[in-house]
Amino acid sequence: MLGDSSPVLELAYGVTANGNWEGQTILSRIRDDAAIATTFGISQEEAAALLAEDRGRLLAARDERPQPGRDDKVLASWNGLLLAALAEAGRVLPDGARYTAAAVEAAAFLLDNLRGPDGRLRRSWKDGRALHSGTLEDHTHLADGLLALYETTFEERWFVAARELMELVMERFAAPDGGFFDTADDAETLIARPRSLQDNAIPSGNAMAATVLLRLAAWTGDGRYRSAAEQAVAPMATMGARFPTGFGQWLVAYQQALAPVAEIAIVGSPGAPDTAALVAAARRGYRPWQVVAVAADPATSGVALMEGRVAIGGVATAYVCRNFACQLPVTDAAALTAQLAARTTAPTVPTSGEPPLAN
Repeated sequence: MLGDSSPVLELAYGVTANGNWEGQTILSRIRDDAAIATTFGISQEEAAALLAEDRGRLLAARDERPQPGRDDKVLASWNGLLLAALAEAGRVLPDGARYTAAAVEAAAFLLDNLRGPDGRLRRSWKDGRALHSGTLEDHTHLADGLLALYETTFEERWFVAARELMELVMERFAAPDGGFFDTADDAETLIARPRSLQDNAIPSGNAMAATVLLRLAAWTGDGRYRSAAEQAVAPMATMGARFPTGFGQWLVAYQQALAPVAEIAIVGSPGAPDTAALVAAARRGYRPWQVVAVAADPATSGVALMEGRVAIGGVATAYVCRNFACQLPVTDAAALTAQLAARTTAPTVPTSGEPPLAN
């Protein structure tokens, strides 16, 4: 099938008579073009061409076999996590524009196709149909991704959508003793209404709910969000300290609850150079316990953190706040950096007990 060039592929991909897995060979590129060229006394270009030809023959042979089934449904919760990753990549990587574009496209698709007229999510989408009532994690994970996208683009439609989803969580999923159920209050009646707490392959809906609510509280000043998050987080502190690998997202939420969260409001057009300089300063370094809001016209903003802010002297202006009490506004990136550096203190998760949560 591979002809006279097969020794080139065998060397490049580690093909041997004995194989590398139970008598068979799992192809793995172990030598580069330069090593192949040296071994066979040919140029790197010739080596690359021979390998490309061999790979084409292998692909043609594979295409003749029955193809494995493909799971091509779209899940709200999983795509919410992807959305957050894309948005954060767009924010920090040098070639971030393509990640941001992908995040915007994904967010628009999810909201257009998985959100019903009542604002509630369906769990999955496939072949043009949205199916099954959304669970807690569908709403919380997508809300988390939307907030990440807001902090990347500062388009308030993403913030508004995230807040609407969490209002539904508060209304439909809340448990009377704190925390949240996995299913809505009007879902199918079961012997016991499920309530998952442990973080597994993906964060639990409860832990993500607490994380997102704490972030929303920092943007909005709404005490309902913080109170609901604290009621969910406090009972989990001991479990998170004893079994951290099973409660990773809970530890994130717990630290968020204890941290001196910096609320950063920047008045200015998101595309303007002076605004961009302040945004870059706010993003520089590792400060996980902060939220950033940007608006050209605070009077029309739907983010409460922007309320009452003004641009000093007509230039972009930043306010560093805590619990909506702000330091003196600054218009210089270096001054903003200094204010943020003075406020960064990592909270400590206790090893036992359940101390009161206070920001």
